[in-house]
Amino acid sequence: MSSFDPARKVHDWAGAKRWREQQRGRVVFTNGVFDLLHPGHLDVLRGARERGDALVVGLNSDASVRRLKGPERPVRTEADRAYVLAGLEAVDAVTVFDQDTPLELVRTLR
Repeated sequence: MSSFDPARKVHDWAGAKRWREQQRGRVVFTNGVFDLLHPGHLDVLRGARERGDALVVGLNSDASVRRLKGPERPVRTEADRAYVLAGLEAVDAVTVFDQDTPLELVRTLR
């Protein structure tokens, strides 16, 4: 059995900033809801990862998804969505943001 634990790739903002500071290559950022993961999501994530040495994914919180998409969304909780994303080989780090856009998170990670 593997000792790989996807939860180790999920960070709060302070942890994501520390992770970012430890990276020596080009770090690529993408974001989204990633509620019902499908092949298009995987293509986007793989493509983003190919543009750099590490990929961090900003994940909309449950509250921001409800504001943007309505009260019936998301289908999966932010914890579940973050864990699934972190389990993907292309993804090096995941952090959740509560704002409607990831701009503040991007500024934090720069």
